[in-house]
Amino acid sequence: MFPDGRLDTKNAALYLGLEEKTLAIKRNNGTGPLYVKRGRIFYLRKDLDAWISEGKKARSTAQMRTL
Repeated sequence: MFPDGRLDTKNAALYLGLEEKTLAIKRNNGTGPLYVKRGRIFYLRKDLDAWISEGKKARSTAQMRTL
């Protein structure tokens, strides 16, 4: 995890108990946790926790603003 709370896909998948490929599929079909794309894809731990507890469906930070 980065100091600002970001996790890359590998570490986000580990945190969620998923395979990286499964997390990528969920990201691509819109059923995964909120993520940020800054050249690479990152997940914030708070968003992973929220996805677990609330079942978030947003695919990106841009979409989250419109929900």
